[in-house]
Amino acid sequence: MEKPKVLILCTGNTARSQMAEAFLKKYAGDRFEVFSAGYEPKEINPYTRQVMVEKGFDLEGHYSKGPGEFLGKMDIRYLIIVCEKAEKTCPKTFPGVLFRFFWPFDDPAAATGSEEEKPAKFRQVRDQIDLRIQLWLKEQP
Repeated sequence: MEKPKVLILCTGNTARSQMAEAFLKKYAGDRFEVFSAGYEPKEINPYTRQVMVEKGFDLEGHYSKGPGEFLGKMDIRYLIIVCEKAEKTCPKTFPGVLFRFFWPFDDPAAATGSEEEKPAKFRQVRDQIDLRIQLWLKEQP
């Protein structure tokens, strides 16, 4: 039986959606096929890689993708949007998407401050995403 597909969407696919993809694959990769994308894909932020390594995730081989790599090419059961800009840009309906969720997290790349303060914001958002993924999984049958 085919696993339900989850697409996690944000603006650049450089931080929040990459983190969420990694956590969901770790916790429930046996239950879901998980993908992430961004409307304006850019290179993954180095702080994203750094703070995920701190939690045991190596994002080697991960790269930013656009939603066109997935939408219309596979049936996405769950669409999870993790930023406000993507929520505003995203069409309200997608063919095949059965469940749409909006989990707005702060953009850690917008953080200002010292070289110690910036990764701290990435850690904060990473931990919020981790918790939200775990809570969502508890709600799933």
